[in-house]
Amino acid sequence: MSVERPLWRALLAYRILTCGYAVAIYVHSYGDLRHPLPAGVYMAVLAVWTLATAGKLRDAAHCTRTFLVADLALAVAGILMTLWVYDRAHIESGAFTLPSIWTAGSVLAFAIKGGWRWAASAASVVAAADIAERGTPSRDTLHNLVLVWIAAIAIGYVVEVARASERTLARALQIEAATRERERLARDIHDGVLQVLAMVQRRGDRAGGEAAELGRLAGEQEAALRSLITGDPLVPAPTPDGAAEPAGPRDLRALLAPHASARVTLSAPGTPVLLDPVAAGELTAAVAAALDNVRTHAGEEAHAWILVEDEPDAVLVTVRDDGPGIPEGRLAAAADEGRLGVAQSIRGRLRDLGGTAEVLSLPGQGTEVELRLPRH
Repeated sequence: MSVERPLWRALLAYRILTCGYAVAIYVHSYGDLRHPLPAGVYMAVLAVWTLATAGKLRDAAHCTRTFLVADLALAVAGILMTLWVYDRAHIESGAFTLPSIWTAGSVLAFAIKGGWRWAASAASVVAAADIAERGTPSRDTLHNLVLVWIAAIAIGYVVEVARASERTLARALQIEAATRERERLARDIHDGVLQVLAMVQRRGDRAGGEAAELGRLAGEQEAALRSLITGDPLVPAPTPDGAAEPAGPRDLRALLAPHASARVTLSAPGTPVLLDPVAAGELTAAVAAALDNVRTHAGEEAHAWILVEDEPDAVLVTVRDDGPGIPEGRLAAAADEGRLGVAQSIRGRLRDLGGTAEVLSLPGQGTEVELRLPRH
């Protein structure tokens, strides 16, 4: 059930009760009226309108702007009509307006429908009518107007917060349902298809020859299937030949997805990691350079892992392998020899973007390349 529905129901009850209250005041003050018959006609219209429009307040979709404006116009007309049906002495003594506190219901309807801004506008219209009816506003009049303003704005703000919370809850339930379904599929697939593909890969690697190629293909399909059931995109959406890349931020996950394979495992957040197109492209190129180093220096059989972390102020990408590691001083010696793969392809790219690249390696324990790109 929508969070607004109880509010509309409460407003409906308020309008009916305050309409009866306004009619009771009219009957009680009948002898003090200069023109009781026109006032009685207005009270009859008010009662008929309140009852006839009760159905509109049961569903927010039927409570249109036209209805709200007509409702507020009826309230304002009753306030201004008080100048005619009462004499000035009774008005200055604090006599109630014809619609009395029923008017607040019109303002609250604006608050529930459109939030605090609509509520403030409706309250201002009612305040102007009250001041025109009173002539010189008294302290009690100003006090009542301030209360209406505060109440309407507060309720309007609460409604806006409730709507935002409702949307968040609905989205969370959708994500939860999708996650449960994905986990169910993952269990079913893991118990059958993935185990078979993993077995084919292992036996193909042991057999060698054509069987090794079959094992490699099985491994790639296993990686693709794992990526599918975990929700991480393996291949970016295709674009027509010759089409320009879409403008705006790029999802780093989609750019790194083609690098995933049987020997490269990609782990990324479940939500898009958006970066400026240039920054995303350069960061992807740095990751590709790090993977090239893994293939060149750790061998084709080495396994690599890409971990993407989306932090509030930076994006962190870590490339780790299980190769033999880099001997101490080897990177500096390579730079002196003119081989600038790490110095330029990795560190240089991150430096130009305002980021950093750290290479951590110990002989026999693999190598880890940590790329940090600040979001600014």
